[in-house]
Amino acid sequence: MAKKDKTKEIKTNAVRMVEAAGIDYTLHTYDAPEGFLDGVSVAAQTGKNQEQVFKTLVTVGHSKEHYVCVIPVAEELDFKKAAKHFGEKNIEMIHARDITAITGYIKGGCSPVGMKKPFKTAIDWTAELQDTICVSGGKVGLQMELEPNKLAALVGAEFTDLTK
Repeated sequence: MAKKDKTKEIKTNAVRMVEAAGIDYTLHTYDAPEGFLDGVSVAAQTGKNQEQVFKTLVTVGHSKEHYVCVIPVAEELDFKKAAKHFGEKNIEMIHARDITAITGYIKGGCSPVGMKKPFKTAIDWTAELQDTICVSGGKVGLQMELEPNKLAALVGAEFTDLTK
């Protein structure tokens, strides 16, 4: 199942859920001396192309429902496209101070896998162009690499155009 390496002892909720689903994955660690590192820097530290590393953004719609958007780290979320996809009048980012209460994760360590409760999730279509993508492993300093279609199946996500 999981490839064995020095990160094998790391068990976040996201990692446990991927393992329980029988999905092959690889963990990558990186240094975040200030407690947070932007996604482009994470890609550089893990030796991955920016197109392969995705960030997890949590939004709230006009209806007050929460939605998760998974997009390449160097891209910017197109709120209009995301709102249309989720059938909302509009959506906006949640406040950073609310991330832990809503998801159970901290800023910079929010994974699309293993949030407190399942939210409707969309992954940018460009993920399908990659054999594997990297998303947060559930804590700052940890990335989880897996096949995009397996990630989508696990979290019930659809692939769609989410970026500007």
